[in-house]
Amino acid sequence: MDISKAEQRILHVLAQGGCIELRRDDDGTLEEMNCVTRDGWYYAGLSEYIFRKLKYRRLISSKGGRPYRITKLGLTRVRSQLDNR
Repeated sequence: MDISKAEQRILHVLAQGGCIELRRDDDGTLEEMNCVTRDGWYYAGLSEYIFRKLKYRRLISSKGGRPYRITKLGLTRVRSQLDNR
């Protein structure tokens, strides 16, 4: 499975303890999506397209309405790097 550089960067942030927080309006429509690092910083490289690709491939998941985190499958797919560049 080929994973793009942008997807790799998001997976690295999540593998290091980050999460993806979603905010929806009253109708359930996606209003805002943020990728947050373990230090509390917002990572700007997340788009709705990348989010949907990662979710479709089951590399990220959410349980019980909590923020999205990396799955075990996602951890095996991510290439190891020292930083997120």
